[in-house]
Amino acid sequence: MDKEQQLKKWEGYRDWRNRPALKGCHGGLLAASFVLVVEVLENLAYLANASNLVLYLSKFMHFSPSSSAIMVTNFMGTAFLLALLGGFLSDAYINTYCIYLISATTEFMGLLILTLQAQIPSLKPPVCTSVNRNIPCEEVDGGRSVMLYAGLYLVALGVGGIKGSLPPHGAEQFDEHTPHGRKQRSTFFNYYVFCLSCGALIAVTFVVWIEDNKGWHWGFGIATAAILISIPVFLLGSACYRIKIPSGSPITTIFKVLAAAIYNVRIPRNSGNAIENMNTTLSCTTEAREDEQHGRGNPEIQSVTEDLKFLNRALMRTSAPPWLECTTKQVEEVKTVLKILPIFMSTIMLNCCLAQLSTFSVQQAATMNTHVGALRVPPASLPVFPVLFIMILAPVYNHVMVPFFRKLTNTEMGITHLQRIGTGLILSIVAMAVAALVEMKRKRVATQSGLMNSPEPLPITFLWVALQYLFLGSADLFSLAGMMDFFFTEAPFSMRSLATSLSWASLAMGYYLSSVLVAIVNNITGTFSRTPWLDGSNLNHYRLERFYWLMCILSGLNFLHYYLWARNYRYASSTPDDQKEIQLH
Repeated sequence: MDKEQQLKKWEGYRDWRNRPALKGCHGGLLAASFVLVVEVLENLAYLANASNLVLYLSKFMHFSPSSSAIMVTNFMGTAFLLALLGGFLSDAYINTYCIYLISATTEFMGLLILTLQAQIPSLKPPVCTSVNRNIPCEEVDGGRSVMLYAGLYLVALGVGGIKGSLPPHGAEQFDEHTPHGRKQRSTFFNYYVFCLSCGALIAVTFVVWIEDNKGWHWGFGIATAAILISIPVFLLGSACYRIKIPSGSPITTIFKVLAAAIYNVRIPRNSGNAIENMNTTLSCTTEAREDEQHGRGNPEIQSVTEDLKFLNRALMRTSAPPWLECTTKQVEEVKTVLKILPIFMSTIMLNCCLAQLSTFSVQQAATMNTHVGALRVPPASLPVFPVLFIMILAPVYNHVMVPFFRKLTNTEMGITHLQRIGTGLILSIVAMAVAALVEMKRKRVATQSGLMNSPEPLPITFLWVALQYLFLGSADLFSLAGMMDFFFTEAPFSMRSLATSLSWASLAMGYYLSSVLVAIVNNITGTFSRTPWLDGSNLNHYRLERFYWLMCILSGLNFLHYYLWARNYRYASSTPDDQKEIQLH
């Protein structure tokens, strides 16, 4: 009887009441569906303001276009970087279930502050009446700026926690010991991006229209209501969830292995005090069995691998302190983490390109004719184009392309994670080239029309800017779902939430890199010319097309760097016989 009960349990998982999670009762598509619905509401709350924030800061808080762009990229970068904190806490001390609830409450508080500031005139700077774009208005300052930053970064903290906990919480609902379960998990990540787009569609159409026509306090209010509603929706799925038990700090393990390997550098590899084979083998067997019980889909670790040989020194028997003693499992887990880091680093430049969707691209559209027939489209609604494309492409990719390539390659994956990420990188290069050409056309129209210093819209449709949105949106679909699936699948069981958060950390670093590039470009160009490329309150005097060409060149170099790492990567979740089939090339 005890054995039968044990077989019915999901080892390494609990339910929301901290009781053993049971097969047939916890996990599966129903549990994951609650996560997908919550993501629609959460991304609606976040993007409703993030997509239009650059205009709010420039028009109502009176920051310059360049300062507004930097503030938005810093805000979004911080939000995504804090996903690492959410992932770390989920793996180490709390769990994904509790982290989501705490984070959603934090985001709600931040949005409430921003709603109050947008509603009460005394909490905003005086209205600007200048008609000359070259005359700056009074910026928000003092206590009002403190309130603005407090609201923004409470939202960032909440968003980070949600991004670090919600995707792994959904992915953990599937049984990876079966091909069906692994396919369902891959489908979940595809539809997670689809649900991101559903929330974004409502945000960049309905909510942005409300902000532009009814007032920003209505826009912030809708976002506040959306994140508040997401909490009871998430709680409705509590009885279905299987929740991974935290297993201690993965950061501690990483630093311990690195410290032990460095400590043992002084000992010759051929010393008689090298690895004690009996203990290593016994330790490895025990750990592999534990790993299987905790739901690892990766093959059991049978011996020390030859990859990153330097770390094998951590297993040598020395006079090192007891706290530096490492097991084979720990060493191999750290190797896995280190091997995915170059892939992670290669995706940062792609996300630097995506950062332009929320900054300069919106400002470009704001200077153009935003009418489609009799309908006036707010500039911040431009992301509707990549959003709609993602919503169409995601089901097509999952139900048409993946089955086709599975039959073609006779593999479970069909299209590998690294192939998806590589496709996203190529699309981002094309997007930056298109963006540069469109900006050249926009400025030519501004010059010919004599509207370089006028606030009047240029006689050119904003749909030209939509071209770069389509390419960047496609890049986002391929790269984000591919990164989340790749990091979750390849990471050790004890580090999965943290590893999945690398997808968002890549976004964060991309936004920060965008800010750094703007600053560097301004410093260098300001030294060799009268005015920097990206400075001032008038976008028409920027050298934005040159900046986009620079991004295109950097993205091309980044792809070459990515290809060098990806073509030699060996998937930890595959057997040796499969490795030949799933290389990038």
